[in-house]
Amino acid sequence: MPRPLAIALLLFCTMLWGFAFVVQKSAMQSMGPLTFIGLRYLLGGLVILPVALLERRRQSVHLTKANWLFIAVMSLAFFIGSWLQQAGLLTTTVTNGGFLTSLYVLFVPAIALLVFRAWPHPVVWVGMPLALVGIYYLNGGGLDTLNAGDILVIVSALFWACHVLMLGHIASVTGQPILVSCISFFVAGAVALALALALETPSLGGIMGGWMEIAYAGIFSTAVAFTFQAVGQQYVPPANAAIILSSESLFAALGGAILLGERLPAIGYAGAALILFAILLVEIVPALGTRTTSPVQ
Repeated sequence: MPRPLAIALLLFCTMLWGFAFVVQKSAMQSMGPLTFIGLRYLLGGLVILPVALLERRRQSVHLTKANWLFIAVMSLAFFIGSWLQQAGLLTTTVTNGGFLTSLYVLFVPAIALLVFRAWPHPVVWVGMPLALVGIYYLNGGGLDTLNAGDILVIVSALFWACHVLMLGHIASVTGQPILVSCISFFVAGAVALALALALETPSLGGIMGGWMEIAYAGIFSTAVAFTFQAVGQQYVPPANAAIILSSESLFAALGGAILLGERLPAIGYAGAALILFAILLVEIVPALGTRTTSPVQ
């Protein structure tokens, strides 16, 4: 797949995820966070299951025990990140949720360097702080109003960073990104619902009250977006992908403004511009370097 198309897929993911913050918060009016993510991921898994099975039949690569273990650990990180983020949205705003989730921009290259000894392109170390400053300004240039929900979302960003790194690796190794995503959805959904039955009091009335939120999150934000992420990340380095995916905070802020009446301060628009600049920087500079060093034909 051409890299520009992979980048387009990742940007499309961020739009779906950004607007999903609105429905995620709305769903908490009728059900608990575990109930919501459980139903969301099981629905997402069912939606892409036929495509995943088709991909499985067309690929000659078989998953090894090591692959299955890796997918299990990745699915656990995926579940924990989702749970913490969803629980955090009980008390934080949609705009803050998008801003704080995007802190994985900082965590991805740090984990890649510490754990995998993988050095990203030098421009990433320029783009990363620019994106973080942009996210900071997007929130109004202050952190003095952080609450318990904000803290949960910050911790969730660490698990999202692990998920970004692990998904990119296992999707490339197996060549079956849709199947890997489908397995993760079913694992996370099953674990969430099992815990929901023990820790929450899910009801049919509450579920029906949030069926539209479940449908959007399950079909578009889960089945479509996470699958596109798995496909796109095979062709974009993890640190670069993290910066691109951080633009979901822009769409979260936009969705919060349009649907919930949340408003950005003036400085927030400067933050939005910084994030977009960081995304363009980490993509254009490496491409220019490759073109410059390519031998003349």
